[in-house]
Amino acid sequence: MTNPLRQLTLDQLRRRTTEKWRAYPADVLPLFVAEMDVPLAEPIVRAVSNALELGDSGYPAGTGYADALADFARKRWGWDGVVAERTRVVPDVMFGLAEALRLVGRDGDPVVVNSPVYPPFYDLIRHLGRQVVESPLGADGRLDLEGLATTFEQHEHAAYLLCNPQNPTGTVHTREELEAVATIAGEHGVRVVVDEIHAPLVLPGADFVPYLSISGTADAFSAISASKGWNLAGLKAALLSGGNDTVAELASLPLLVTDGASHIGIHAHVAALRDGGDWLDALVAGLDDNRRLLGTLLAESLPSVRYRPPAATYLAWLDCRELDLGDDPAAVFLDRGRVALNSGPDFGTGGAGHVRLNLATSPEIVTEAVRRIAVSLG
Repeated sequence: MTNPLRQLTLDQLRRRTTEKWRAYPADVLPLFVAEMDVPLAEPIVRAVSNALELGDSGYPAGTGYADALADFARKRWGWDGVVAERTRVVPDVMFGLAEALRLVGRDGDPVVVNSPVYPPFYDLIRHLGRQVVESPLGADGRLDLEGLATTFEQHEHAAYLLCNPQNPTGTVHTREELEAVATIAGEHGVRVVVDEIHAPLVLPGADFVPYLSISGTADAFSAISASKGWNLAGLKAALLSGGNDTVAELASLPLLVTDGASHIGIHAHVAALRDGGDWLDALVAGLDDNRRLLGTLLAESLPSVRYRPPAATYLAWLDCRELDLGDDPAAVFLDRGRVALNSGPDFGTGGAGHVRLNLATSPEIVTEAVRRIAVSLG
């Protein structure tokens, strides 16, 4: 199958009306927000078109999403742990994380995150009336398990919001790391809520391990979606899953939560999980090519930028501190090079001097972006 990242021209992409293509003027190359420059997989287009022709656009019902994810997890990850009775459809992953955090804590309780991390985590926790507590990643981008244990010990009634795979570093947590997390959380009475939205996008050389597949996670929650793997952010739907001890808590969620998902979105996500495997494989191969290309381009044109190729996601976390551009190099790259990247400080402690670059585009656009940045720095 053809690489989806090579199928659309820049002119075609600029006809889109999404945030990626409307946030900045037309002379800016947008490599920031997590949208992909791809056409939709044909099974998704067919499923949505069929639903629209039928007028099947009411409220969602049934276990189709959970059943599709169960099959996908069995084939891709060798895991049989997605059980419909322990799942609830939610509008999107962030909504699901919010509902899970409401179930496991109260106003004012701390929520631990591993910084640098996806910026909306901070907004979500504060919106819930909770206290953000950072437990920074190690220098290698991996979990600092000793630091995490200390953080749990210092904060009573804490919950832990874990990103797996990690955004922005692209780190894939190993089974051993996740087993250690479950042990540490259990010792300190910490409930774990996991964002696994990038799980379908694990690249060659790494293996995704669902957190709920780990022993000791019976009271944990995980939110997942097909939205990142198949570029479906505008077709809202996700699945909140829990361990064996969460059935009653999941059952307590009000109907407005499940009714908030898009029925058309569910059609799209089910089609992606059931019939979009070949398309996903072609995409992952293209992302693998792009992460290597970026490494080559940086070594040639911007050798001072430190880059650890992501093991998952389509996001590159670039350490630009040696360029001496201050805490927010993205502002400089936008102003001088007309390339829009995500600002590192938005990701919390450890983000200063960094940028996040979206690799889910054509090799030509990746190449042009690096060229513009290099030229802008003289």
